[in-house]
Amino acid sequence: MTDHPYFALELLYLGLLGLASVGIVWVSAIVILRLFRGQR
Repeated sequence: MTDHPYFALELLYLGLLGLASVGIVWVSAIVILRLFRGQR
């Protein structure tokens, strides 16, 4: 495992990107469920 300084930044960036995508999926799922319940 090499010790170059960009590895930590890349790992942090990928972690933030993963959290952002999970948050977007979570919010969109909640919105879709609320719309589906509102139509019934």
